[in-house]
Amino acid sequence: MSEPRRTALDALHRALGATMTDFAGWDMPLRYASERDEHTAVRTRAGLFDLSHMGEITVTGPAAGEALDHALVGHISALAVGRARYTMICAPDGGILDDLIVYRLGDEEYMVVANASNAQVVLDAVTERAAGFDAVVRDDRDAYALIAVQGPNSPAILKSVTDADLDGLKYYAGLPGTVAGVPALIARTGYTGEDGFELFVAPADAEKLWQALTEAGADAGLVPCGLSCRDTLRLEAGMPLYGHELTTALTPFDAGLGRVVKFDKPGDFVGREALTAAAAKAEATPPRKLVGLVAEGRRVPRAGYPVVAGGEVVGEVTSGAPSPTLGKPIAMAYVDAAHATPGARGVGVDIRGTHEPYEVVALPFYKRQR
Repeated sequence: MSEPRRTALDALHRALGATMTDFAGWDMPLRYASERDEHTAVRTRAGLFDLSHMGEITVTGPAAGEALDHALVGHISALAVGRARYTMICAPDGGILDDLIVYRLGDEEYMVVANASNAQVVLDAVTERAAGFDAVVRDDRDAYALIAVQGPNSPAILKSVTDADLDGLKYYAGLPGTVAGVPALIARTGYTGEDGFELFVAPADAEKLWQALTEAGADAGLVPCGLSCRDTLRLEAGMPLYGHELTTALTPFDAGLGRVVKFDKPGDFVGREALTAAAAKAEATPPRKLVGLVAEGRRVPRAGYPVVAGGEVVGEVTSGAPSPTLGKPIAMAYVDAAHATPGARGVGVDIRGTHEPYEVVALPFYKRQR
């Protein structure tokens, strides 16, 4: 078994007393102190995350956009420079290989950001699929560290250390700038349900930037945050996690995310035929639907637990955790359409043989006040 990879901030995490964990082949901070406190800080003030395990892949050249149109399900060449798009890469049979964010950095330059667990799979697939195009695919996983500052106080904190036009930076956009004297790509996408920013920087600059943000956020309640609260934050915000809500066994239409598939873009793309069939099937017989479940009791549902109604299994939990914001256990689950309506009665989760009652709710569980 190979040693886990370490981010440029590894020594700093250990100095802060972080509990470390192996995540997708990386040694990552799980929590620094209380994951509940970290979660609450992001919801009410601000949190600082090391996301350097994410996989960056750069695609350049005259046909870079067309190559990505072919490789992914979205219409990537239609992106304006400086904007980002949520999309997916699918297998030829329509199964989801990964969900991605793609940034258009220039006329002939795009950056694809993959989940850590799938970065190699995505790199290999994009490289293979771009082979017939006038485009170059580059593995930039070692070229970047990624630091995120999330929460309602994050704009003010970041403004204090950059002269970049943050007010003009829209949601799902990115712009080059200097933060605390460090060159960075400043993005505004987020995976917590709060406003916030992601800073792509050279690994050698990561520690300087982290320290500068820590100092800038000291009076604003900024705290370092680990992967554990990132998971409860994204769960409350109803955001899918690959390996849980998204898998190779599901198409985007099974996941209720068929909108990311752009059949009207020019040229062919990998998985088009299978996804056309999946779209038609989803329209004719609605697949299981991704819903929220809120516990009436205290027991926490976990991924893989059966969802039951009337003694029958009608679905499966994909993610579950105690919700610090709601004060109750919550879960996302795929359930049969007949039991997917918010307020549906008689739905429970089989937790080790006991059918615990749950309320079906629409996602997300939490939506910030804009």
